[in-house]
Amino acid sequence: MAISDKWLTVEELADYLKIGRTKLYTMAQNGSIPGNKIGTQWRFDRDEIDEWVKSGAAAGKTVKSR
Repeated sequence: MAISDKWLTVEELADYLKIGRTKLYTMAQNGSIPGNKIGTQWRFDRDEIDEWVKSGAAAGKTVKSR
């Protein structure tokens, strides 16, 4: 995996998960998806997102953003 593939932008993650950007922003802001805010931009660790989906947390369990 290339370094650029590890961290996803909102646009990249929305495409990866097949959900809208607005929904993704809402999920990130309320802590229901693992993500990190750097300045004014959200970034998502692809490995954490994959684990989050596999764990079933994507179905509604809240997680803490860093």
